[in-house]
Amino acid sequence: MEKEHDFIPEKAKWKRQVFRIIFKSDTKLGKLFDVTLLALILLSTVIVMMESVEIYDAKLHHIFIVLEIIITAFFTIEYALRIITIRNKRSYIFSFFGIIDLLAILPFYLSLFFPITKYFLILRMLRMLRVFRVLNLLDFMNDGNVLLRALKNSSRKIYIFLLFLMIFSVIAGSIMFMVEGHREGFESIPQSIYWAVVTVTTVGYGDVSPGTPLGKFLSVLLMLAGYSIIAVPTGIVTAEMRNKRQNLEKECDRCGNDDVDDDARFCKICGEKVKIEKDAL
Repeated sequence: MEKEHDFIPEKAKWKRQVFRIIFKSDTKLGKLFDVTLLALILLSTVIVMMESVEIYDAKLHHIFIVLEIIITAFFTIEYALRIITIRNKRSYIFSFFGIIDLLAILPFYLSLFFPITKYFLILRMLRMLRVFRVLNLLDFMNDGNVLLRALKNSSRKIYIFLLFLMIFSVIAGSIMFMVEGHREGFESIPQSIYWAVVTVTTVGYGDVSPGTPLGKFLSVLLMLAGYSIIAVPTGIVTAEMRNKRQNLEKECDRCGNDDVDDDARFCKICGEKVKIEKDAL
């Protein structure tokens, strides 16, 4: 997201140095900053998790508060420096990571004035998303885009499948309500539908289970149907990804070489110009 030309071309050398440390990792200070940032992110995550454990929170509550103040102060300074040293401030502030950076520190300051906002401190866990930036994992997002395109192109089929699954669960739950005769766990149709969803998805909590022979027989049929039902959306997405991959594959018309790089214009074997389908992504 951040490029060299985003730096404000001013005479102040410190801004250029801070920009390179924060946004780059080609210097010792830049690498040290990334390592420190990663360590604080992990520490903050551990603190949030330990605060939810009553035993640890009772003993180490004050230590957690001090550490969180230090970590929040660091992220606040970093957030301010990012805004100061970048040219297009609006682009950063309203970018995905800019919003994440703000949400990671905002709940702490709100909790100082509005005690009820302490419940939103869990938003500090959003700092973990910054690991993608620190480790430069965004380079792998292209692979994720392929999956997202496949989901988008098969969304209509998935919607129809989900609608069928909802109708199927309602019918199965209603039948079990009548079969079980208002027994424990099947006091109402909504409760029976809950059991049907848990059974079809093969989750099997076990908090609701049939007691009659007929109910158990229907449960067996529902469980067996669940395995095939779960495989349907997986098959839809897989087929879509396979189709897109076939469209993206290049092959030399002259020698038949199919080992052609995605960005190649000519065959590495015979030098023939390769073609790609027009509807390729």
